Amino acid sequence: GAAGGCVWPYLARKPKLQLSVYTTTRSSIGTESNIDLVLNVEDFDIESKFERTVNVSVPKKTRNNGTLYAFVFLHHAGILPWHDGKQVHIVSPLTTYMVPKPEEINLLTGESDTQQIEAEKQTNALDEPVSHWRSRLTLNVMVEDFVFDGSSLPADVHRYMKMVQLGKTVHYLPILFIDQLSNRVKDLMVINRSTTELPLTVSYDKISLGKLRFWIHMQDAVYSLQQFGFSEKDADEVKGIFVDTNLYFLALTFFVAAFHLLFDFLAFKNDISFWKKKRSMIGMSTKAVLWRCFSTVVIFLFLLDEQTSLLVLIPAGIGAVIELWKVKKALKMTIRWQGLRPKFQFGSYNDSEKKTEEYDAQAMKYLSYLLYPLCIGGAGYSLLNVKYKSWYSWLINSFVNGVYAFGFLFMLPQLFVNYKMKSVAHLPWKAFTYKAFNTFIDDIFAFIITMPTSHRLACFRDDVVFLVYLYQRWLYPVDKSRVNEFGESYEEKSKKKGS
Repeated sequence: GAAGGCVWPYLARKPKLQLSVYTTTRSSIGTESNIDLVLNVEDFDIESKFERTVNVSVPKKTRNNGTLYAFVFLHHAGILPWHDGKQVHIVSPLTTYMVPKPEEINLLTGESDTQQIEAEKQTNALDEPVSHWRSRLTLNVMVEDFVFDGSSLPADVHRYMKMVQLGKTVHYLPILFIDQLSNRVKDLMVINRSTTELPLTVSYDKISLGKLRFWIHMQDAVYSLQQFGFSEKDADEVKGIFVDTNLYFLALTFFVAAFHLLFDFLAFKNDISFWKKKRSMIGMSTKAVLWRCFSTVVIFLFLLDEQTSLLVLIPAGIGAVIELWKVKKALKMTIRWQGLRPKFQFGSYNDSEKKTEEYDAQAMKYLSYLLYPLCIGGAGYSLLNVKYKSWYSWLINSFVNGVYAFGFLFMLPQLFVNYKMKSVAHLPWKAFTYKAFNTFIDDIFAFIITMPTSHRLACFRDDVVFLVYLYQRWLYPVDKSRVNEFGESYEEKSKKKGS
């Protein structure tokens, strides 16, 4: 009586089950014609995980940009799935359409890693989506013996449930689920016309009801993003956040990302207000400003070329624009338009500024002996030994490796100017502090977000330079008669207030 409205788990009856995976070019199957059995697990134990790699024969239709589907059946042992009234099955496409990654070649010899068939290369236009093979199929069965209330079944799980009436009670058959979040871009393989067999790794693990419900919501969210126009690669980054990190780490990531954006904004805001009020370049290394502008623009172009996460790309782009504006301020440059032709005028420097420039030039002279041979050597080495998409890609990579590897050397002229002037009062400390917070956040981020390895190492390099700045700040205490960054001293301010 009381249990009449309940839905009981069929798995609690401990049935002997079998798992069968079939492939077909049709999205629905009625009979056993035109289907291939690729995996059969006869004594299927829902509690024990496994991973098996099988070779799947690829039909001609699929090789010609068609689709291939996997039908996964969970049915009673010894009975064919279509003869079993209590079987459950789920369908998943094993192919997807995507623009192939540009091939990387040795720019001098023209050799590539994957010796693709020449005819194949010509038939595929570079930006045309082609069929890719999903080389992983991840299956889950919900193993908790959970009794549902028939009148209020959760909507998310309900669509994966199949009910059967056994005597007077209603049972739900095993809940079979395909984890689409584990389908990553890195596992995709281009299907060529010559490919007759491809590997498929089928992995199975049990899943709890809570995780199943969370995973269903995450998959729906990723699907919605794709409907809004997210590409496979953009959706893959979202998947990566959920799949590659554990949930506590994920919560920390969101928290940290919010702080990172806040500090980015505050650093940009303070940097702009500092340079806006700046009338004098005393104690400021012009070469360091020029270098920082060059390096941020190069890094932005590199991140763009590498198709990095927008979380990293957008602040890099804003930073590059601000650095270009700072160069205009540092060189005291004014632009006058004569018709359509711009005319650049540069302001003059006073004696103290000239002294700063002298120290700056001295520091750069010492640096250039070390820097230029290293950069040219590095670019030559990578041209001979590393494969690139294009000459532009090589150029940007060479520049960026120089920026990352020796970028902190270009921060040294400013440290040298500070050392010679025995002062750090001319530096934008507020903006520096926010940038430092961000650098430490970047160190955490370096392990979570998709970014090139060289960008990761650069995050740690900046920490060292900031620690030297802090040491100099402690070493050279405030001299109240010295001119500050706005061209006035503390004592002058006091006189103004007193008069």
